[in-house]
Amino acid sequence: MRRHTTGQVILDGIDWTVRSGEHWALLGPNGAGKTSVLRLVGATNHPTTGTVEVLGHRLGRVDVRELRAHIGHVSTSQRVPQDLTGHTVVLTGHTGTVQPLWKSYGTDVRDRAHELLAELQIKELADRPYGVCSGGQRARILIARALMADPALLLLDEPFNALDLPSREDLIDTMRRLAENRPELATVTVTHHLEELSPAIDRVLLLRDGRVLARGPVDQVLTRERMTACFGRPIEVTRHEGRWLARSGGHL
Repeated sequence: MRRHTTGQVILDGIDWTVRSGEHWALLGPNGAGKTSVLRLVGATNHPTTGTVEVLGHRLGRVDVRELRAHIGHVSTSQRVPQDLTGHTVVLTGHTGTVQPLWKSYGTDVRDRAHELLAELQIKELADRPYGVCSGGQRARILIARALMADPALLLLDEPFNALDLPSREDLIDTMRRLAENRPELATVTVTHHLEELSPAIDRVLLLRDGRVLARGPVDQVLTRERMTACFGRPIEVTRHEGRWLARSGGHL
């Protein structure tokens, strides 16, 4: 599969399969093509050549609006009205809208939003305006919102962006519990730091210059040799109790 615009190749020769229940990390330096891959998987872009199949449907042969209803997308850049309460933000995930469509939210839907807030251990945010929530609280509200449609695939685009240490750890724990509680759910997380990987992450795709450098089980991909090749500088990789750490020793 290739993707290019105005003659510039953004992605080239991408061959990747995400199966039910798998939890992938998408890693690579800036400009590697991570966001472009996520847009293809999220059915918001189409490949220039080649094919992309998402949840068993080939892009170009399926109503993408219907397909996107089965894909949860979480990004810190999502536009959310700051005055909406946490519960209302989660409700909007039922209709996939920015503003709430109150007539579409029956008792069952409202109850489900409360259940998701409880599942993500943020039920105290139900009546709190989104705008005064911390970065970590917002991230978990957005995950609850994405889960309203009961997606088969959850895409997380740099969900740890600008989080402090406690918020980061809370979100990592949330992702671990989510994997335990929803064994059929597949996730793809884009991040820049190995420290942000949940112990639930079992597979990694390394991108460099729009190409796949490595993909597969996490312990086979997150090696010193492959991380060094991916980021262009010596990188030492260590693992402790399911958590990862990367340190750079300088330039090649």
